[in-house]
Amino acid sequence: MKKFFPVYVRVPLIFFIGFGLLEYFIDSGSQPAFIKYPMVSVFLFVFLFILIAIEITMNAVNRVMYQLLSPEEKAKADYEESLSLQESTWYKDLIHKLTKTEPIEKEGELLMHHDYDGIKELDNNLPPWWVYLFYITIIFSVVYLARFEVFGADDQETELKKEMAQAKIDVDEYLKTAPDLMDEKTVVLLTDKDNLEAGKEIFTTNCAACHRADAGGQIGPNLTDNHWILGGGIKEVFHTITNGGRDGKGMVSWKANGLKPKEIQKVASYILSLQGSNPKDPKEPEGEVWVGESAPKTDAATSKPKDSTEVKK
Repeated sequence: MKKFFPVYVRVPLIFFIGFGLLEYFIDSGSQPAFIKYPMVSVFLFVFLFILIAIEITMNAVNRVMYQLLSPEEKAKADYEESLSLQESTWYKDLIHKLTKTEPIEKEGELLMHHDYDGIKELDNNLPPWWVYLFYITIIFSVVYLARFEVFGADDQETELKKEMAQAKIDVDEYLKTAPDLMDEKTVVLLTDKDNLEAGKEIFTTNCAACHRADAGGQIGPNLTDNHWILGGGIKEVFHTITNGGRDGKGMVSWKANGLKPKEIQKVASYILSLQGSNPKDPKEPEGEVWVGESAPKTDAATSKPKDSTEVKK
């Protein structure tokens, strides 16, 4: 790869391949992974730093290996490098600014006046890229310290707690108005004509076979009198239709038979609108007289609760 791609192509290529793999394997939803998960950004910067460090290290190793070559081998290597690399001047200038390396011919001037078992040391300055990175870490630490310790910004644990609390509020608000998530605790009585007509259609299709079209009762009980087996408020009727009647001999669960909560609300409201309609030849009363407070009524146009009224059935 090194033979075919110069370093200024090779480093970004490897970096973006790694970046693409992270984006592919990390499920971050609609946001990029390096934005949603800050540690991914840290990893990418570390990864890029390692790539640059490897290239610089390999460059230094190549220079040392070059010094060990014989004059003939050096001449051959110089000729091959001039043919294969052909790197642009701007790239060489950039690398020189980042590393401040001295030419091999001047390394003799950098030798320190001591050696250990024949090993000598060069008096090189720290490379600018390393110094700049060190300065950046200092600036980051000052900003981090001021933000969290002086100005009291929320840390990650506090942010998580706040987001969880807000999420709970949002879910509760959604559940109040989500028709397909309605239950007997949140259901309200509908009184507008359109919803009652829709409830009548559902009743005729699914309920009339047992309760008669006029709800006077047949196999099932009479739904127009004030006697109820399992309760006669909107919440109780909604619960009965949703979950079924008495075990073994009551009505089936219409939730399990395909009715959605909003549909059950409409048919339950329609049933309660038939109170006192006095159909012809009704079935004998079953259950007990229901005296209870109905759920707040709503206007379909506004979906806002009206004043609750006491219903005796």
